[in-house]
Amino acid sequence: MNIVTTPDSVLPIALDAMARTPNPRLREVIASLTRHLHAFVQEVKLSEEEFEQALDFIVAIGQATGEKKNEVVLAADILGISTLVALQNNQDPQGESPSALLGPFWRANAPDCACGDSIARSGTPGVPLFVSGVVRDGQGRPLADAMVDVWQASPVGLYENQDPTQENMNLRGRFRTDAEGRYHFQSVRPAGYPVPVDGPCGVLLKAQRRHPNRPAHLHFMVSKPGFKVLVSQVYADDDENLESDPTFGVTRRLIGRYALQPDGQSATLAYDFQLEPGETKFPRPPIP
Repeated sequence: MNIVTTPDSVLPIALDAMARTPNPRLREVIASLTRHLHAFVQEVKLSEEEFEQALDFIVAIGQATGEKKNEVVLAADILGISTLVALQNNQDPQGESPSALLGPFWRANAPDCACGDSIARSGTPGVPLFVSGVVRDGQGRPLADAMVDVWQASPVGLYENQDPTQENMNLRGRFRTDAEGRYHFQSVRPAGYPVPVDGPCGVLLKAQRRHPNRPAHLHFMVSKPGFKVLVSQVYADDDENLESDPTFGVTRRLIGRYALQPDGQSATLAYDFQLEPGETKFPRPPIP
């Protein structure tokens, strides 16, 4: 008879109830999650008050999510889960993965742009930045007609959906590589910025005495039919928060050289990408 009698008796009864799940992958994942959660509760001897606080946190991240912000994604980011999933699923046998977490601010259907266009559309002030690079396959061959989707925060550290002074889709754009796999565009040099701290994730960071400031970076999503979609970020090499990113997204491979030109009035970034064969599957946009 499956009757709960002690704390240790709950888990096998729960797993037995879940064993009839028809989908084998769902059965495997939920059973493993249940085992780990039960072990966690017993390891830390979770109190009833702490359990209530945990439930309140989960409810709060859902309530803080809307058209302008995805607090659920942010929670996964600041716990290191987003980076772990990205690296685990995009391992590079030649070294560190070029993949990075998507983040909570990607939007689908950014404007299509011609190479050389500027994505700074709102009279965005800042140091002019010229970005260029080449997209190649695993054998180093240039990939023509690859899509390079780019987005960034402004020099004051805000994405356009957070800032009413920026027009819709400012600092976002999609570029096609030419016959030699090359892309280039103009923008303004990004600044580091704090992740949103007006919700439960901000409360958690403060309780852990962690700062919220991400290092300056550009986001990239590079794709071409027949290849895996590459989600990446390229960080400014001179940012003071490279080793303390609250989302744990910085790897050495993703640090780019944002070179100030001799005139001191503009900067350049040259960065190449490599795509691996696979299914061309795009992530779900965190915000509309």
